[in-house]
Amino acid sequence: MLIRIVKMEFQQEKVNTFLELFSITRDKIANFDGCLGVDLLQTVDNENLFFTYSRWNSELDLENYRSSDLFKDTWAKTKVMFSNKPEAWSLTQL
Repeated sequence: MLIRIVKMEFQQEKVNTFLELFSITRDKIANFDGCLGVDLLQTVDNENLFFTYSRWNSELDLENYRSSDLFKDTWAKTKVMFSNKPEAWSLTQL
């Protein structure tokens, strides 16, 4: 199993827009072939800072998602709302 964590900080005025977008796409991502689930986390001390935590059967499944129209469309809409460059990590559980 592969875990993908993405850190995203949004412009204050774009937080609600992002939350609406995520609510629309969450199930589509979670139902993507190879995805075992996706969660959205928000930091306690900074309401503009979010993390996605997704679980994938394999790195290939994640790469297939990242090459999909679903990802490309969602990412294009999301990245214009950032206040800082996003960071991402792919991890395995030991």
